[in-house]
Amino acid sequence: MIGFPTDHRALYDAMRRQMLRDSGSQGMAMPAEYMFNDVPHRDGVPDGDPVEVTLEEMDAHGIDVGLVSVSAAPEVTERALRDHPDRFVASYTVDPNRCMDQIRELVEAHERHGLRAVSVFPHGVQPQVPIDAPLMYPVYAKCVELGLPIFITVGVAGPRVPSKCQKVELLDQVLYDFPDLVVVMRHGAEPWVEHAVKLMVKWPNLHFSTSAFAPRYYSPAIVDYANSRGADRILYGGYYPMGLELERIFAELPHVGFADDVWPKFLRHNAARVLGLA
Repeated sequence: MIGFPTDHRALYDAMRRQMLRDSGSQGMAMPAEYMFNDVPHRDGVPDGDPVEVTLEEMDAHGIDVGLVSVSAAPEVTERALRDHPDRFVASYTVDPNRCMDQIRELVEAHERHGLRAVSVFPHGVQPQVPIDAPLMYPVYAKCVELGLPIFITVGVAGPRVPSKCQKVELLDQVLYDFPDLVVVMRHGAEPWVEHAVKLMVKWPNLHFSTSAFAPRYYSPAIVDYANSRGADRILYGGYYPMGLELERIFAELPHVGFADDVWPKFLRHNAARVLGLA
């Protein structure tokens, strides 16, 4: 998960107006800033082409390919995908409230960009849509039909909005109803990480991404699972430039207690397989 340092104020302002009610959130640069000490480019967009800025960051930290959303900063993202097809692959963020209009647009995005993934933030749409809600099922069905994995935000939301729509336990019914659906849990699954691990043991198509977490805060349950029976299920996630600098992430990674044989899977092979790049 990576992006480009562009001006997201319009997106965040819309979220503040529609969903965030507490006064503290109104002054944040991003809706969950209270969780991050050093949001990248908080005081303004850096000079230069945002695509080149991200490429320089990727090159400096040995990142070959980044998963970018065509739903965020679409003009910049589309240019990145067009000019650097070997460095960026596309995902598409859905709003299940839009029903069949959203499904049609998902198909159009896939035809245009050759999507590698779909993503959804159950807490971030208005109204919120629980993971196992009927509105989600057309999205899941289309993902299976197109052969695309879906990245789902799970656990307590970072922004100060209700979180019951993202309870990990809701995945159990979804994976029962869609045994061919490939799901990647995103953004932590806290405080239900052990439940998430149990579901990964149960369901072979369920995975976990470390997105939005600095390595020093990776859950011991996730590290233990990766080092035992879950080496093929845990994916590096990142969070630049949304909340974490790559410099910090890669400075902390060597201190994570993954076994030697887990690292290549965590950093490359698992994501390549899930995204169809292997």
